[in-house]
Amino acid sequence: MDIYLILFLLIIGIGSVVTYGYYLREKNEHLRAIESGICPKCHQKTIVLTDQRGAGCGSKMVSFYCEACGYENTFNV
Repeated sequence: MDIYLILFLLIIGIGSVVTYGYYLREKNEHLRAIESGICPKCHQKTIVLTDQRGAGCGSKMVSFYCEACGYENTFNV
């Protein structure tokens, strides 16, 4: 294999992992804000639980909606 191809694939792989790490950190920060009752977008206490799915021992999907700004997000908890 050509060294440039290996370097290209390595850069793409590392970039993907770093980008996914930033995405997970941002998602975690949003969930922490929502757990305290504050919308992560408009910073008001207008966030409500709209849907909660899941049963048994596994994880559940919870959806939140902000009545002030329209922020909407779903988390796997």
